[in-house]
Amino acid sequence: MARSGETTRQNDWRDELLKTGVRGKAGQRISFARLEPLPAMRFLHAEGETHLQAEGDGAPVASPDRVVVSFGPDHAPLEQRQVALAIEDAQKLVPKPTLIVFAAFQFDPEASKDIDELNWPGVTLLKAQMNVDLLTDDLKKKRASNESFWLIGQPDVTVENSSANTAEGEYCVSVHGFDYFNIETGNIESGNADKIAMWMLDTDYDGRSLFPRQVFFLTDRGAKDLDRLKRDLKAEIDPDLLKRYVGTRSLPFKAGQHRRAAVKIIDDRGIESLKILELE
Repeated sequence: MARSGETTRQNDWRDELLKTGVRGKAGQRISFARLEPLPAMRFLHAEGETHLQAEGDGAPVASPDRVVVSFGPDHAPLEQRQVALAIEDAQKLVPKPTLIVFAAFQFDPEASKDIDELNWPGVTLLKAQMNVDLLTDDLKKKRASNESFWLIGQPDVTVENSSANTAEGEYCVSVHGFDYFNIETGNIESGNADKIAMWMLDTDYDGRSLFPRQVFFLTDRGAKDLDRLKRDLKAEIDPDLLKRYVGTRSLPFKAGQHRRAAVKIIDDRGIESLKILELE
């Protein structure tokens, strides 16, 4: 749990966030006109406004969005309880924020799920991956071009238990890509799988930790990665078996005792995201 009240490190993170903004998809960026501490709140650590969006002639086309930020702890995942309490704090604000940004070095799987699935009309919840350089002052360059905060996409994943490729009582998971927040339109938009580096499937997720029982790479690039892995391990690997672990569709599996599966996706930036699936 992040400590309540302002800390020196949170002050540094807030200054860095104001300076660099949050990097989004395809070069988009959330930039801030101001970002200030929220001393009256325990689990919201900053409040501010985004820059005005403007047309080609410079005339503003939208008012700035009100943003609140909750920072995760230094050396532990941001937890589900902090998400719930930060949302409670945000609900007390008048006017309500347009964006709630949870910025952390790691996200607990259940916390990540709550952020992705909460439906609060008029309010968008976002996850931002913090660069680990922020933990080490001598590695952090003090410049506005830093890539210190990255938006994390929501995995677009489906599960099925009735197809020509599955036996009775078996499931298959398909990964379609990411749903990204479009900074320019303010909408969540679907993307394809071309930015996925690899993905992992836990077929019996226990709600605490992810145990990858199937690991997949993508297309030809993934096959080359697997060949490199074979050389690094100096081991004989069945090439036909390798081909089964390249692509966006899992191998068939049966539900475990927890009747939940979890998919972790790593994109080409090294950013991780998680999707939890109920197996009916």
